[in-house]
Amino acid sequence: MERYFTNRHHEDLRQRVRTFAEREIRPRIPEMEAARTVSHEASRLIARQGWIGVTIDQAYGGMAAGHLAKTIIIEELARVSGAMGAMVQASQLGVAKINHFGSKVQKQTWLPRIAAGDCLPTIAVTEPQSGGHVLGMESTAVRDGDDYVLNGRKVFVGNSHVGDLHGVVVRTGPGSQGLSAFLVEADAPGFSLGEQQPAMGLHGFSFGELIFDNCRVPAANLLGEEGQGLSVAYSSSVLYGRANLAAVSLGIHQAILDETTEFCRERERYGTPLGDLGNIKLKLGQMQSRLMTARLALYHAVYLLDRGEPCDAELMNAKYLNVESALDSARNAMEIHAACGLFTDRPVERYLRDAFHILAPAGTSDIQLLRLGEQALGTAKGSWSKRLSELVRTDTDYALETQRDPGHDPASRIPTQSRPRRRIRDRLSLGGGSGPPAAPPLT
Repeated sequence: MERYFTNRHHEDLRQRVRTFAEREIRPRIPEMEAARTVSHEASRLIARQGWIGVTIDQAYGGMAAGHLAKTIIIEELARVSGAMGAMVQASQLGVAKINHFGSKVQKQTWLPRIAAGDCLPTIAVTEPQSGGHVLGMESTAVRDGDDYVLNGRKVFVGNSHVGDLHGVVVRTGPGSQGLSAFLVEADAPGFSLGEQQPAMGLHGFSFGELIFDNCRVPAANLLGEEGQGLSVAYSSSVLYGRANLAAVSLGIHQAILDETTEFCRERERYGTPLGDLGNIKLKLGQMQSRLMTARLALYHAVYLLDRGEPCDAELMNAKYLNVESALDSARNAMEIHAACGLFTDRPVERYLRDAFHILAPAGTSDIQLLRLGEQALGTAKGSWSKRLSELVRTDTDYALETQRDPGHDPASRIPTQSRPRRRIRDRLSLGGGSGPPAAPPLT
C-alpha cells in the first residue's frame, strides 16, 4: 500500500481502523441490516475513537493528520460497513464548515467536542423542491433581535437522526449572495426530525429530513458572514464531499473484491475451484484493475489536497472513478456469484445496494463529467482547493523536518501563541487526543 502516497504511519493507522472495524462493527452488521434504521450505538462508538477529528487542529484536541489519513479511516470502515463509512464521511462535511468558516468562539466551542466524539456534526443543504440546485433553495432565516428565525425543510441530510449540530444553509436574501449558513443544535426550539424512511442500503446510517418551524437560533451561530452560505455549501461538497464519498466507494469496492475472490477459492466447478476457470479470472482481473486505478486516483487527489495544491479536477475524477468502478465490479461480483449472490448469507448483495447509495451525493457521475468537461475547455468557475489551500494544507514538510532532526526546536519556526504540531506518526495515533489542551487557542 505504501506505493499509493502513504507512509508506514498511514499504514499503521489503517491497521488500527481495520482491527477495530472487524472487532466492533462487523458483529453489529446483522442487527443493523435487520433494523434498517440508524445505529446510534455504532456511530457513537466510532466517534469516541477520535477519528471524526482527523482534520481538526491539535489545538482543539484533533489529530491534524490530513485528508489522506481521513480517506484511509473512511475506506477501512466502509470495507466492513458502508453505513459506518458513510457516517464518518458525513461527519467530516460538518467538520469542514467549522474549520473553514467558523469564528474563534465557534471553533473553541465545537471542535473539541467533535474531536472527543461527544458531538456529531452534519451539513444540510438539499431541499425537496430544488434538489441539488443550491440556488433554488427556499428555506429562510430572518433576523429577529439577537436571534435568527429559520423556516423550511432539508432532505437527504447525512447523519440526520444521530447528529448533534446541524450546519444549515438557508436564504437570508435574494440571489447567490442571499444564502447564509447557521449552526443549529439538535435541541433548538422549533427544530424537529422527519420520520426516518427505510432505504435500499447503508442500513445503520441515516440521511433524512430536518424541519425548521420558527426555529430560533442565536445570531452568534451564524457561520461566517451573511451571504457566505453558497461558499460554505460548495467548498464542503467539493473539497470534502467528493473525496469522502470516493473513500466510501473504495472501501466497498475492496470488500467486493475480497468477498468474490474468497468465493472463487472455496466454490468448486468440475472438481476444481471456480477461480481456476479462465473467464472467472478475466472478471477478477477487471475488478482488480478497476480497484487499483480507483485507489490511485483518490489517494493522488487527497495527497494534493494535503499539500495545498489545486486539485478540484482530481477530486471530481476520484469521485467519478470510484463510484463507477465499484458499481461495475459489484455487477461482475453478482455475475460470478450467480444465484448464490441473491441470498443474504453472503454480503455481496449488501455491497451492491450500498454502492448505489454513493452515486448521487456531491454530484452524480454526469455532474462530475460535466465539470471535468469545463476543466478541459478552460471554462471552470474558480478553484476551491486553491482558494482554501492554507486551510486544508497539512504541514507535512514540518513533520518530516522534525523527524529528521529530533532536537529541532518547534518554537523556532512558529509564533509563540501557536501550539507546535506533533510529528506525523503522533498525529496518526489512535484517537489523536482526549480533548482540548490548556494551551492558548489558534489565532
